[in-house]
Amino acid sequence: MAPMSVSRADGPLEGILLDGRYLLQGPIATGGMSTVYRGLDTRLDRPVAVKVMDARYAGDQQFLTRFKLEARAAARLSDPGLVAVFDQGMDARHPYLVMELVEGGTLRELLRERGPMPPHAVVAVLRPVLRGLAVAHRGGLVHRDLKPENVLLSERGEVKLADFGLVRAVAQAGITSTSVILGTAAYLSPEQVSTGDATPRSDVYSLGILTYELLTGTTPFAGDNPLAVAYMRLDQDVTPPSATIDGVPPQFDQLVARATARDAAARYADAAEMAEAVDAVTAELGLPPFRVPAPRRPVPHPSAALPTGRVDERQSVGRRQPETPPAPVSVAGGSPKPAAARRPTLAMTRGPDDWNPADADDDSEMHSGASHFAGVSMDELAWARQRARRRTVIWLLVVILLTVGVAAGAWQLGTHIDGLIG
Repeated sequence: MAPMSVSRADGPLEGILLDGRYLLQGPIATGGMSTVYRGLDTRLDRPVAVKVMDARYAGDQQFLTRFKLEARAAARLSDPGLVAVFDQGMDARHPYLVMELVEGGTLRELLRERGPMPPHAVVAVLRPVLRGLAVAHRGGLVHRDLKPENVLLSERGEVKLADFGLVRAVAQAGITSTSVILGTAAYLSPEQVSTGDATPRSDVYSLGILTYELLTGTTPFAGDNPLAVAYMRLDQDVTPPSATIDGVPPQFDQLVARATARDAAARYADAAEMAEAVDAVTAELGLPPFRVPAPRRPVPHPSAALPTGRVDERQSVGRRQPETPPAPVSVAGGSPKPAAARRPTLAMTRGPDDWNPADADDDSEMHSGASHFAGVSMDELAWARQRARRRTVIWLLVVILLTVGVAAGAWQLGTHIDGLIG
């Protein structure tokens, strides 16, 4: 039976042909505003991801105008760290966005599988995200909704940032009330909560929260509801990751502290400046290369997961409290700010095959030893650092010997030049 043009206003859309071109095959992710489907571009015969917005946005001209503008702006961006945007349109009652299909899963799914990351894995995630985000910032775009759900991990080890522009389009829709901030509470910057404004420095704050979560397995603020979590950051600083999990280098504490400064002017100016700081930390610590794995069992998932950031003290060490069902948050002004929850220090331990550094030329995972940080053998990490340093020393010795040899030859030639001329 041939696929039919969209005719259903609501409900699952599998088997629907959007605009006579994009065949929707099955859901990848779902959320309150949209559903992402695996699709097929029947004109070019290539797999794609299709984000289909909820039908309630179809009649909102303000949203549709902003949606088109943001999609066009995102389509102009080109970087391996960004999910490519191919097309946008509206078929019947469903605005949609066609994007590059990333076979794998999300950073949220990976965190659920393996828990907090060691430093070398953290920078392996941050570097491509920051690189792609820097391209967007130079192009005048702000993401506004950085979180693990919007970081995609391919089966080939690629890390890609998705969903530019949608938060802004939805926030300006007529169906939302004025002065409402749409986003995920755990990652919003203070200015997004207080005024709704967002700049590249707002994205930097969100990435600081994300860095904290990658290192610790939890977000820094905990509350009874998303509104309480959002307002905590107005008068509370993010605690150092090392206060939550043992073994975090002080360089990462400093990185998170600057990225999450409540005063936007005190943060990194944009993703490019933060990327330079991450590179400096990587070099200073001698962190080995790492290939970020895709989740082992990616499943259709809610696209706006919201972790609570809580730690259940009754649980055994190294086990995290299950996360709350994901939900987008609408934050409006005027709410009392609850006191910060006390947070115990965690000592995370896991199996020997988790988070092992991969050789740059080998995708296979190495086995870890007895002493671990977040499941990684510290002996292995130290060995990788020492190997890199030995290589540097050897090259320096070679250069010195060559220089000495050349100098000695020149001296000998100068000494006997008169005899050679005579």
